[in-house]
Amino acid sequence: MARLNVNGAVREFEIEPDTPLLWVLREQLGLTGTKYGCGIAQCGACTVHIDGVPTRSCVRPVSTVDASAKVVTIEGLSRDGSHPVQKAWAALDVPQCGYCQSGMIMAATALLKDKPNPTDADIDAAMTNICRCGTYNRVRAAIKVVAAGGDVKRAGLDIVHIARADANGGAA
Repeated sequence: MARLNVNGAVREFEIEPDTPLLWVLREQLGLTGTKYGCGIAQCGACTVHIDGVPTRSCVRPVSTVDASAKVVTIEGLSRDGSHPVQKAWAALDVPQCGYCQSGMIMAATALLKDKPNPTDADIDAAMTNICRCGTYNRVRAAIKVVAAGGDVKRAGLDIVHIARADANGGAA
């Protein structure tokens, strides 16, 4: 019986030792917020934290994760979406399809913990996740908002939300 500390709880499960951590999280533990994207650690949809380090779980054999290591998934970041990165993501409408966003949020959270006021170069170096919808500018903006304490104006962003018009010309 294998054991992992996931989102603050020790969980036991039966699995082959070479099974990627991603599949243990999704299939054995029912934590489906971490996504499968490429299976070769390139896209980042599978990013989780292991002892605070962003890790691509699709290629990490579960047997290489020490039972005492603390694994945090998107579900463990906050139960109600109240983490500052999640709040910035929502405020700036970062996701489009949303598939890659749990991995993006986990990567951004690790970046901001390591560098609370990251430069553009820091963001470029840390945010290597792939987003097919191309939300990179909004990801960068959300990271800057969190670094500025959640204040869009202090972050130096000029974001204007424009209401859509309905069929009668009014706001939708």
